[in-house]
Amino acid sequence: MMQTIWQPNSAVESQLAALKPYLAKHVQIDNGPINDRVHALLAAGGKFLRPGFFYLFSQFGTDQDPVRLQAGAAAMEMLHVATLIHDDVIDQAPERRNVTTIHKDYGQRNAIYAGDLLFTCYFDQVLIAAKRAEDVRVNTAAMRAILQGELDQMAHNFDPQTTVTDYLTVARGKTARLFSLSCEQGAHLAAAPLKVERLAKKIGETMGLAYQMLDDVLDYAGDEHLTQKPVLADLRDGVYSLPLIYALKLQPSIADQLPAPGESISNEQLRLIRDQVIVSGGVTKAQMLATQYTQTALDLIDQLPTGDTQQTLRRLVTQLLVRNH
Repeated sequence: MMQTIWQPNSAVESQLAALKPYLAKHVQIDNGPINDRVHALLAAGGKFLRPGFFYLFSQFGTDQDPVRLQAGAAAMEMLHVATLIHDDVIDQAPERRNVTTIHKDYGQRNAIYAGDLLFTCYFDQVLIAAKRAEDVRVNTAAMRAILQGELDQMAHNFDPQTTVTDYLTVARGKTARLFSLSCEQGAHLAAAPLKVERLAKKIGETMGLAYQMLDDVLDYAGDEHLTQKPVLADLRDGVYSLPLIYALKLQPSIADQLPAPGESISNEQLRLIRDQVIVSGGVTKAQMLATQYTQTALDLIDQLPTGDTQQTLRRLVTQLLVRNH
C-alpha cells in the first residue's frame, strides 16, 4: 500500500524506504519480546501518511538537511504509533496492521509502558530536528492537543446528545492535529516560505478532518473485509461518530437501540443499527461533509506553488479521501 501511494514521487518513496531502518535503529526497548513487537508494528508501516506528507511539504523548502528531515519524519511516525498502541489498549483491539497487539500478549500495563517509551523516542527525534526551542514547543502543544482530543472523546461516550460540533472538536485533536503537525513541520524544517508553512498547517488539518470523517463513514458503509476492522467497534465502545450523530437527528428513535455503558451487544444488533443509520441518511450526510472538507483541502492546495509537488498533493488527497478502505 505504501509503495502504491508514494510511487509517483520517487524522492518521497526513497525517503520513506530509508525511514524504516532508521525507526528500527532509534526505537530500542530493553525488553526483547516487547521490543520485537513494537518493531513489527513499525515495520508494518501502514501507509506512512504522516511522514510521507512531512517529506512532501519539505519539497517546498530550500534547506534539505537530510539528518534534520529524517529525524522530523521519524518523530511523526513515532508519535502516531505511540498513540495507536494506547488506542489498542482502550479499544481492546486484538490486532493492528496484521500484528497481534502488545496488550493482548503481554498485558495492558506493558502496552502502556511501550507507548510511553515511544513518546520519549519521539521527543529524542524532535530535539534532533528542531532548529530552535519554539519547534519543540510546537510539538508539545500538538501532543497535548492529541491527548486532549482523546479525553474529549471519552467525555462524550454513550451520549446521544453529542453534536457535530463536539465531533469536530474531538477529530480536530485526536486525528487532524497530527496531520497538521506533519505538514507544517515538513515545510518549516525545510525553510519553506511562511505562506507555504501556514497553508501546510491548514491543509493538514482539513485533510485530517476529512480523513476521519471518511473513516467513520466506512465504519458503517464499508466492506468489513477491506477495512479489516471489527463490526462497528466504536459504537460498541460508546463512541458516536458522524454518521450516527446525523442519524440520531434524522431518526431519534435509533437512540432506543443504543447500548448503555457496560451493556453487551451482539454483532447482529450492531448491524441492525448500522442499517438504520444508512437508511436514515446519516451516512449520506456524513459523506457530504467529508466531501466538503476534501474540496476545501484541494482548494488550499491550489494556493501552493505550482509544480510536481503540488500535483502530487492533489492526487494523494483525492486518492485518500475518495477510498473504500
